[in-house]
Amino acid sequence: MAVLVIVRYYMIVNLLFALTCLLLNLTHCFSPKKLNVLAVTTSNSDWSIAGATWYGDPNGYGSDGGACGYGTAVAQPPFSKMVSAGGTSLFKSGKGCGACYQIKCTSKSECSKNPVTVVITDECPGCVTESVHFDLSGTAFGAMAVSGQSSQLRGAGVLEILYRKVECNYVGKTVTFQVDEGSNANYFAALVEYEDGDGEIGRVELKQALDSDTWISMSHLWGAVWKLDVSSPLRAPLSLRVTSLDSGETVVATDVIPAGWKPGAKYKSNVNFQV
Repeated sequence: MAVLVIVRYYMIVNLLFALTCLLLNLTHCFSPKKLNVLAVTTSNSDWSIAGATWYGDPNGYGSDGGACGYGTAVAQPPFSKMVSAGGTSLFKSGKGCGACYQIKCTSKSECSKNPVTVVITDECPGCVTESVHFDLSGTAFGAMAVSGQSSQLRGAGVLEILYRKVECNYVGKTVTFQVDEGSNANYFAALVEYEDGDGEIGRVELKQALDSDTWISMSHLWGAVWKLDVSSPLRAPLSLRVTSLDSGETVVATDVIPAGWKPGAKYKSNVNFQV
């Protein structure tokens, strides 16, 4: 009987806590997701094994180009050099671009054992020894080390690490579209950046002005770039709808490409509307 009373007591306490959270607003009870913030769990049960190397400058961001198309933006916030090229299973022929992963190393004395967050921004076509391989920027590889031991850890060669996929949250950013330099009235291509959630893009669709119902599927060109060929000139402003590869969540950027748009220009969506 005493055990039953105790169980019921804790059930009541938990219920009261949950109701309090709802009344005070959920944001006071849970921390928002942020890029490069440690996960709550400390268990290794949801981590998997991967191989890791690094390339580029020791304190750099990998390469200036990158197979995803982000260019030197990877050196700036929110990427801040914490990026990685991915082997086949991570790069996914370009659809893995923008995915966020937590990684940590525990196998060397130089390892801090603390997780850091990286974004897939490039491809490592030669990374085929392990089923999952991260070819990290020098900065990201060194970030797994204890303080003052970054150089020593970078000398470890191929390193066994633990990884897990996490949601992206680009604080202060909305989905951005950089129009390809070769775009014109009958050919439109754009690089998609800063997609929250999965990060990986499964589908991009375009809707023209004066057409409230028809979404036209774009084709994956390369990296994070999607394209559309049309027989008649496109009517701007153009809306773009981006669907995540895994979750199927959708971001609608209404009229994000304005009338008079220019090849090479970047256009930011006003809001991230997910349905």
